[in-house]
Amino acid sequence: MYLPKASIEAIVEAVDGLRPGADDLLLVFLGEKNVPDLERLVSALRLKNVRFMGGVFPGLIHGARHHLEGAILLSLPARTGPFVIAGLDRETVKLPESLGLEGATNGNPRCTAVVLADGLAPDISSLLSELFGVMGNTVNYLGGGAGFSDLKQRPCVFTSEGVFQNAAVLAFVALDGALGVRHGWKKLVGPIVATKTRKNVLIELNWRSALEGYREIVEGDSGRKLTHDNFAAIASSYPFGIYKEGAEDVVRDPIAVTDSGHLVCVGEIPENTVLNILKGRSEWLVTAAGQAAGDCLAAQGRNIRQALVVDCVSRSLFLRDGFEKELETVAQRVQALEPGLVPEGMLSLGEISSSGQGFLEFFNKTIVVGILYHA
Repeated sequence: MYLPKASIEAIVEAVDGLRPGADDLLLVFLGEKNVPDLERLVSALRLKNVRFMGGVFPGLIHGARHHLEGAILLSLPARTGPFVIAGLDRETVKLPESLGLEGATNGNPRCTAVVLADGLAPDISSLLSELFGVMGNTVNYLGGGAGFSDLKQRPCVFTSEGVFQNAAVLAFVALDGALGVRHGWKKLVGPIVATKTRKNVLIELNWRSALEGYREIVEGDSGRKLTHDNFAAIASSYPFGIYKEGAEDVVRDPIAVTDSGHLVCVGEIPENTVLNILKGRSEWLVTAAGQAAGDCLAAQGRNIRQALVVDCVSRSLFLRDGFEKELETVAQRVQALEPGLVPEGMLSLGEISSSGQGFLEFFNKTIVVGILYHA
């Protein structure tokens, strides 16, 4: 359900209409424009006696359109949760003892972990590593990074426990799923080695200043001088790709440069990681989005409950007017699986997923399509 205006009164009225039960999870995605007071919203939703979790995102997806304001409300059958995982700015990430992982899988049909994280927290990859270390591929994973398009970090995820920064919220929903994860960016230069890093900050490339090495490549291809002032605008077309054998690179988006010439990325880059510098074209990205939806064919003929799309906000900025074509392509593929099925979701600061066959990842500049169905 999409609400054009996300006032607290409108959200509460819509929740009454959805009538989520004690065994349901209410997901609340808010567009960043005209976002309501989150503390007051949490208080109002507490009074409805429902399980809920949500976040603020740069935009929302409903069908073949995206919106900067409003709310997406989804009521899905819950298995366990929601849970708050705090401290994503610390050296180590610890899963809460109350997570109840055995309840998510033991003797039950396959379920899906929905993860919403502060997209600018420096240690999201560590969280996902801990989670995958416990759960492995016994569940599906689907979610994204919350936050604001100005890239200024502030509280952006919430449950009945409150509103949080440098944290993730997690719940297991009692639905299986088919997942598609694609980006369409292609190698320009590589391999190069991230010889010195600090979490999501790239300090050296091939034993040189990260900015120096990156600038040389980007200026050579773009014909534009890369400065601190225009860094974000130019770098958005030249992300890093973490090399993966037999699969698309995992993209890391450079979003800022420090006074010391270090490159700040969305998501961690481990030291000595082999990287490529990537480049995109509109047609490559739109084709990849269609492929992501097409990768969900395993859901055809199932009792489908929800089509959830997590699409990186930087794709919308890169594609500009062509972004609607990307969403139209996804919507057409989704409706080919089940006529009348409306994809809903958000523009994210990083995407969270795994096909179930490989390691759980935090992606950038990527689109994730999840078709959730009753097992």
